[in-house]
Amino acid sequence: MPSLFSLYRKIFFGRKPGWDGQPLPGIQVSCDKVAISAASVSQYANVCGYSFDGEQLPMTYMHVLVFRLQALIFTHPAITFPLLGMIHLRNRITSYRQLKVDEIFRIECALAGSEETETGLTFDLFSKVWVGEELVWESVSTYLYRIEKPGKRSRPPKGDNMAWENPQQWQLSEDLGRRYAKASGDYNLIHLHPVLSKRFGFDRVLVHGMWSKARCIAAMNEEIGDRPVEVDVTFKLPLFMPADVTFCAIDQPESAGKRFELRDGRGRRPHLTGSVRYLN
Repeated sequence: MPSLFSLYRKIFFGRKPGWDGQPLPGIQVSCDKVAISAASVSQYANVCGYSFDGEQLPMTYMHVLVFRLQALIFTHPAITFPLLGMIHLRNRITSYRQLKVDEIFRIECALAGSEETETGLTFDLFSKVWVGEELVWESVSTYLYRIEKPGKRSRPPKGDNMAWENPQQWQLSEDLGRRYAKASGDYNLIHLHPVLSKRFGFDRVLVHGMWSKARCIAAMNEEIGDRPVEVDVTFKLPLFMPADVTFCAIDQPESAGKRFELRDGRGRRPHLTGSVRYLN
């Protein structure tokens, strides 16, 4: 796997002028014979609220490895804008079976497709994980490179019409971003310190989107069990730290899956909306 030190040296000190107005090229990278450290998984699980038994990987852990290949793509000369400050809009993970810490993986990641929107340039990164010839895990992440444009402001999103009864209450400390960055390798500056996040227009540090997703899945992990599953989330309003948040999940009809949301402490403003779909 690419060295995080080498990648961040290029990301922090490399000079990229910004998007050149051209569609993004197709770029694909891969890495074979990837092994996992149980100590690294344990640190990640502890930050995200999973119970790690020393064998079975948390569903979202593979994103930690996938992120390295995504960062490698962003150092490509054809990508003319910086990774720092980019916004994660959506993530869908499909887990075809329970993965174990002692397995050896092959990981592929590809950038395919970009679109200019009112808020900037959006694009998708597709990732696949294999054990031998078996596809065991895949994901799609949608990112936004923000471009300031004149125009009307969009209305803040509202929560879903799901019943919001007896939600779980979580308190997020100001150092959560730094702890997650250490466990995951995602050192985007908007998550680390207020002085750094202000460079990108944020008064306080933001929670990592993939921490929010991981924490929600951890809260539903006993019910999901080891079933093949697809978990799709959309990141809504920025979640600043420290914060009090609420989480609630409800079953879909005929046990097809679940709907869930992460909202502010009063249960009004959504930070994340998502769905769980069982594949069998």
